[in-house]
Amino acid sequence: MSKISVTELWGDGIGPELKDAVHRVADVLPVEFEFLPIDLTLENRHARGMSIYDAAVESMHATKIAIKYPTVTENESPNAVLRRRLDFSVIHRPVRSIEGIDSNFKRDVHVEIVRVATGGTYEDPGKMIGEDAAVSLRIVERKPVFNAAKFAFELARKRKFSVTSTSKHTIQKVTDGFFESITRGVHEDYKEVRHQVELFDALLAKIILHPQDYQVVLCLNEYGDFLSDMACGLVGSLGTGASANYSFDDDGKVEIAMFDPAGGTAPDIAGQDKANPTAALFAFGMMLDHLDRRDLGRPLRQAIFKLIKNGDCTADLGGKMTCTEFSKAVAELVTATS
Repeated sequence: MSKISVTELWGDGIGPELKDAVHRVADVLPVEFEFLPIDLTLENRHARGMSIYDAAVESMHATKIAIKYPTVTENESPNAVLRRRLDFSVIHRPVRSIEGIDSNFKRDVHVEIVRVATGGTYEDPGKMIGEDAAVSLRIVERKPVFNAAKFAFELARKRKFSVTSTSKHTIQKVTDGFFESITRGVHEDYKEVRHQVELFDALLAKIILHPQDYQVVLCLNEYGDFLSDMACGLVGSLGTGASANYSFDDDGKVEIAMFDPAGGTAPDIAGQDKANPTAALFAFGMMLDHLDRRDLGRPLRQAIFKLIKNGDCTADLGGKMTCTEFSKAVAELVTATS
């Protein structure tokens, strides 16, 4: 494979440490990466204003892939700006149990959450009606739902998983019913994939009772937001998750993909080498999968799992390693298996 150009969106706080961790692993892979930096730090956003997003969008249109590190939200949310500017309509968040991470929930969880990234109630801040009532619009659009459903069924087909679409279609009959109708239509092209429908409130309980029954879960915007955090809570850490944001062409194929770790900028530990780079490395692994290099993404994940299982991890997970030490250990294991 020729050199891979990746737009790299720099962040605040622990962002530089996470970037260095990703580079340590990338440097040992049998692929040459060209990271093209775009400085989205708050300082640079103050200096350049919204024009910095023009540079980011131009770079991402050229490379088609990006990795982003945590950024401070002050006047604007960089994630929200990029989502609007690049028409990201789907968020993919894998959540799985990791042996070695203590959790109050003792069952194994492995769920791939596919979330419609636009619409729902998040698009409209609402307005007051007089002094004693408030209202907001709930928006569900065909194209983002179609793209999310197609992505979910493609993922399930590749992994031999089932798809569960979830909503409150019995109550929100127009909006959620529209979502389920579009999903059923997409399923017509994926008959070999098992598809079931669950009411969202019931799904939350059933995932706790029978987590093995849920593999790919497709949902609308706010439901995906709630479900992602609940699932991360079940596996014992909000800080090991990573996600991918996708935009699509007119044929429903992924056009631009951006990968980023969950979690914030952690200013209290920034610059102290205490950051946990697990989520950033998982994001990088998702990027490798997207590039059809699961042969590289899989060993990366296995290296992370092995280290955490053995207690070789950062302090937030009960270990004693620094960010640098952990990422070096991951790189060494990846090198040994490649």
